[in-house]
Amino acid sequence: MVLWVFGYGSLVWNPGFNFDDKVIGFIKDYRRVFDLACIDHRGTPEHPARTCTLESKKGTICWGVAYCVKGGIEKEREAMRYLERRECEYDKKALVDFYKEGDDFQPAVTGVTLFISTPDKIVNRYYLGPASFEEMARTIATANGPCGNNREYLFSLEKAMLHIGHKDDYVIELANEVRRVLRGLKDKKAVGTLFAAIKSKLPLIQVVPLHEAAIVDSR
Repeated sequence: MVLWVFGYGSLVWNPGFNFDDKVIGFIKDYRRVFDLACIDHRGTPEHPARTCTLESKKGTICWGVAYCVKGGIEKEREAMRYLERRECEYDKKALVDFYKEGDDFQPAVTGVTLFISTPDKIVNRYYLGPASFEEMARTIATANGPCGNNREYLFSLEKAMLHIGHKDDYVIELANEVRRVLRGLKDKKAVGTLFAAIKSKLPLIQVVPLHEAAIVDSR
């Protein structure tokens, strides 16, 4: 028996488990969205990060990496235990067909495991739902957690997709919006620092009440 797992988020550049083979390819009728909360890796319960999940949409494809684990049931169980702990925000698993580049009709592998989330805030407490790029970018630019900050996750995914030769326009657009937000935050910080520096060098000015000033002038 062989276990196949499809990575489309952090698993693309950091699988974190022992595997025997990996194949670049895609699955059909899914697309990436940053609609899932992360409160223990890249964010906190008070300030959740936004991370990848998949949205079902007919006619779309999602590129990523399929990992193969073989060598016995115990090895497969070990990999799955690790993945279930790591992917704990995803509340369901699905089995999908996986395709290699150049063959859109015949699956290279069937029954590939996919970690996804139910798009329902009542059923899945980690599901944030869609938002504007501006709102998502503000969250991603500022969220931090025990494993790093949210923006590193997005930028790493952007880089990983370029590395495997299949850039994701949605990821690139969101990453560019995050960079715009970060530039704005940096500019505000620079202005605040400059103002503080100027203020610290200003001479001390004694404020005299108007009625006292009038007395002084009359003398």
